[in-house]
Amino acid sequence: MSQTDKLSLYRSGMGKYAQQDFEGARTDFEQALALDPEYGDVHHSLAHVLEKLDDLDGALTAAQRAVQLSPDEVLAHTSLSVIFMRKGMIPEAEQAKAHAAELQRRQDDA
Repeated sequence: MSQTDKLSLYRSGMGKYAQQDFEGARTDFEQALALDPEYGDVHHSLAHVLEKLDDLDGALTAAQRAVQLSPDEVLAHTSLSVIFMRKGMIPEAEQAKAHAAELQRRQDDA
């Protein structure tokens, strides 16, 4: 499979997500990750899909991986904060939120 295939799967998954076909989006994102396990944007999107499917453990794992792969991505940290909050992990949520805010400040100052 090529780079184009993983991008096509990502785009397809995003379209399905927008149509609230969360299972279809999940399938596309998982196939994209099978082609490129280091595709941070897909991990981030998968976290949102899994959250919608009430798989908070899976969402947390995907969000943590997205942050690992894209440590300077504000939205990845923000999503991680939301998932921590939904799981009742308030100190972790506050820490992720603070990190996202700090990243945003740095980007604004750049």
